[in-house]
Amino acid sequence: MNAIEGIIKQQYDDIAHVYDRRWNRYISNTLTFFQTWVDINPTANVLDVACGTGELERLLLQKYPSLHITGVDISDKMLERARQKLKGYANLSFEHTTAASLPFANDSFDAVISANSFHYFSHPEKVLSEMRRVLKPGGTLTILDWCKDFLLCRVCDGILKLLDPAHQ
Repeated sequence: MNAIEGIIKQQYDDIAHVYDRRWNRYISNTLTFFQTWVDINPTANVLDVACGTGELERLLLQKYPSLHITGVDISDKMLERARQKLKGYANLSFEHTTAASLPFANDSFDAVISANSFHYFSHPEKVLSEMRRVLKPGGTLTILDWCKDFLLCRVCDGILKLLDPAHQ
Protein backbone atom coordinates (compact mmCIF):
# COMPACT_ATOMS: atom_id res chain seq x y z
CA MET A 1 0.00 0.00 0.00
CA ASN A 2 1.46 3.36 -1.00
CA ALA A 3 1.15 6.61 1.01
CA ILE A 4 -1.91 7.89 -0.87
CA GLU A 5 -3.67 4.54 -0.43
CA GLY A 6 -2.88 4.73 3.29
CA ILE A 7 -4.50 8.18 3.49
CA ILE A 8 -7.58 6.98 1.62
CA LYS A 9 -7.89 3.89 3.82
CA GLN A 10 -7.69 6.01 6.97
CA GLN A 11 -10.18 8.60 5.67
CA TYR A 12 -12.76 5.99 4.82
CA ASP A 13 -12.16 3.90 7.94
CA ASP A 14 -12.83 7.10 9.94
CA ILE A 15 -16.13 7.97 8.21
CA ALA A 16 -17.51 4.48 7.52
CA HIS A 17 -20.00 4.67 10.40
CA VAL A 18 -21.62 7.83 8.94
CA TYR A 19 -20.83 7.46 5.24
CA ASP A 20 -24.27 6.31 4.06
CA ARG A 21 -26.04 9.06 6.00
CA ARG A 22 -23.57 11.84 5.16
CA TRP A 23 -23.55 11.12 1.43
CA ASN A 24 -27.10 9.74 1.14
CA ARG A 25 -28.35 12.08 -1.58
CA TYR A 26 -25.19 11.89 -3.69
CA ILE A 27 -24.98 8.10 -3.34
CA SER A 28 -28.66 7.64 -4.11
CA ASN A 29 -28.54 9.86 -7.21
CA THR A 30 -25.32 8.55 -8.72
CA LEU A 31 -25.78 4.87 -7.92
CA THR A 32 -29.41 4.80 -9.01
CA PHE A 33 -28.28 6.32 -12.31
CA PHE A 34 -25.39 3.84 -12.54
CA GLN A 35 -27.62 0.86 -11.79
CA THR A 36 -30.00 1.81 -14.62
CA TRP A 37 -27.17 2.74 -17.02
CA VAL A 38 -24.88 -0.28 -16.63
CA ASP A 39 -25.49 -3.21 -18.96
CA ILE A 40 -25.04 -6.42 -16.96
CA ASN A 41 -26.27 -9.89 -17.75
CA PRO A 42 -28.64 -10.86 -14.88
CA THR A 43 -26.59 -14.00 -14.14
CA ALA A 44 -23.13 -12.42 -14.47
CA ASN A 45 -20.18 -12.75 -12.14
CA VAL A 46 -19.42 -9.10 -11.27
CA LEU A 47 -16.49 -7.37 -9.59
CA ASP A 48 -17.15 -3.99 -7.97
CA VAL A 49 -13.87 -2.14 -7.45
CA ALA A 50 -13.96 0.28 -4.47
CA CYS A 51 -17.38 -0.93 -3.36
CA GLY A 52 -17.50 1.09 -0.14
CA THR A 53 -20.48 0.22 2.05
CA GLY A 54 -22.05 -2.00 -0.62
CA GLU A 55 -24.83 0.33 -1.67
CA LEU A 56 -24.35 -0.43 -5.37
CA GLU A 57 -24.46 -4.15 -4.59
CA ARG A 58 -27.76 -3.63 -2.77
CA LEU A 59 -29.27 -1.83 -5.77
CA LEU A 60 -27.98 -4.36 -8.31
CA LEU A 61 -29.16 -7.37 -6.31
CA GLN A 62 -32.62 -5.85 -5.95
CA LYS A 63 -32.79 -5.61 -9.73
CA TYR A 64 -30.89 -8.82 -10.56
CA PRO A 65 -31.07 -11.26 -7.62
CA SER A 66 -29.12 -13.93 -9.59
CA LEU A 67 -25.96 -11.84 -9.91
CA HIS A 68 -22.86 -13.04 -8.14
CA ILE A 69 -20.99 -9.95 -6.94
CA THR A 70 -17.59 -9.59 -5.35
CA GLY A 71 -16.92 -6.18 -3.85
CA VAL A 72 -13.41 -5.01 -3.05
CA ASP A 73 -12.31 -1.98 -1.08
CA ILE A 74 -9.24 -0.61 0.65
CA SER A 75 -11.17 0.30 3.82
CA ASP A 76 -11.80 -2.47 6.34
CA LYS A 77 -14.46 -0.37 8.06
CA MET A 78 -16.40 0.30 4.85
CA LEU A 79 -16.34 -3.43 4.10
CA GLU A 80 -17.54 -4.16 7.63
CA ARG A 81 -20.55 -1.89 7.02
CA ALA A 82 -21.22 -3.59 3.66
CA ARG A 83 -21.10 -7.04 5.24
CA GLN A 84 -23.46 -5.96 8.03
CA LYS A 85 -26.13 -4.48 5.81
CA LEU A 86 -25.99 -7.18 3.11
CA LYS A 87 -25.42 -10.31 5.20
CA GLY A 88 -28.50 -12.07 3.80
CA TYR A 89 -27.07 -12.51 0.29
CA ALA A 90 -25.29 -15.82 -0.35
CA ASN A 91 -24.16 -14.69 -3.82
CA LEU A 92 -22.21 -11.71 -2.48
CA SER A 93 -18.71 -11.52 -1.04
CA PHE A 94 -16.35 -8.75 0.00
CA GLU A 95 -12.56 -8.64 0.05
CA HIS A 96 -10.07 -6.15 1.41
CA THR A 97 -7.53 -5.15 -1.25
CA THR A 98 -6.23 -2.25 -3.28
CA ALA A 99 -7.59 -1.59 -6.76
CA ALA A 100 -4.07 -1.77 -8.21
CA SER A 101 -3.49 -5.32 -6.97
CA LEU A 102 -6.62 -7.45 -7.40
CA PRO A 103 -6.28 -10.94 -5.85
CA PHE A 104 -8.13 -12.79 -8.60
CA ALA A 105 -7.11 -15.02 -11.48
CA ASN A 106 -7.05 -13.73 -15.04
CA ASP A 107 -10.42 -13.77 -16.83
CA SER A 108 -12.46 -14.22 -13.62
CA PHE A 109 -15.37 -11.81 -14.11
CA ASP A 110 -18.05 -11.18 -16.73
CA ALA A 111 -18.28 -7.54 -15.70
CA VAL A 112 -16.10 -5.13 -13.75
CA ILE A 113 -17.70 -1.98 -12.37
CA SER A 114 -16.52 1.00 -10.35
CA ALA A 115 -18.56 3.98 -9.24
CA ASN A 116 -17.51 7.27 -7.65
CA SER A 117 -13.97 6.19 -6.85
CA PHE A 118 -11.65 6.46 -9.83
CA HIS A 119 -10.51 9.94 -8.76
CA TYR A 120 -8.80 8.30 -5.76
CA PHE A 121 -6.59 5.93 -7.73
CA SER A 122 -3.05 7.30 -7.72
CA HIS A 123 -2.04 4.98 -10.57
CA PRO A 124 -5.15 4.77 -12.77
CA GLU A 125 -3.30 3.00 -15.57
CA LYS A 126 -2.34 0.18 -13.16
CA VAL A 127 -5.95 -0.07 -11.92
CA LEU A 128 -7.25 -0.24 -15.50
CA SER A 129 -4.67 -2.91 -16.30
CA GLU A 130 -5.81 -4.97 -13.30
CA MET A 131 -9.46 -4.53 -14.23
CA ARG A 132 -8.70 -5.73 -17.75
CA ARG A 133 -6.67 -8.68 -16.46
CA VAL A 134 -9.52 -10.06 -14.34
CA LEU A 135 -12.20 -9.34 -16.97
CA LYS A 136 -13.19 -12.26 -19.21
CA PRO A 137 -12.79 -11.78 -22.97
CA GLY A 138 -15.94 -10.06 -24.22
CA GLY A 139 -16.78 -8.85 -20.70
CA THR A 140 -17.83 -5.31 -19.86
CA LEU A 141 -16.03 -2.63 -17.89
CA THR A 142 -18.16 0.28 -16.64
CA ILE A 143 -16.76 3.22 -14.69
CA LEU A 144 -18.72 6.19 -13.36
CA ASP A 145 -16.79 9.07 -11.82
CA TRP A 146 -16.11 12.78 -11.72
CA CYS A 147 -15.71 14.63 -14.96
CA LYS A 148 -14.23 18.00 -15.83
CA ASP A 149 -16.65 18.75 -18.64
CA PHE A 150 -18.26 21.72 -16.93
CA LEU A 151 -16.85 24.75 -15.13
CA LEU A 152 -18.52 23.83 -11.83
CA CYS A 153 -17.00 20.34 -11.99
CA ARG A 154 -13.54 21.79 -12.66
CA VAL A 155 -13.94 24.21 -9.72
CA CYS A 156 -15.07 21.40 -7.38
CA ASP A 157 -12.20 19.22 -8.56
CA GLY A 158 -9.69 22.01 -7.88
CA ILE A 159 -11.09 22.63 -4.40
CA LEU A 160 -11.00 18.92 -3.57
CA LYS A 161 -7.38 18.67 -4.71
CA LEU A 162 -6.51 21.51 -2.30
CA LEU A 163 -8.48 20.11 0.65
CA ASP A 164 -8.01 16.37 0.20
CA PRO A 165 -4.46 15.06 -0.37
CA ALA A 166 -5.88 11.75 -1.65
CA HIS A 167 -8.02 13.31 -4.41
CA GLN A 168 -6.28 12.74 -7.76
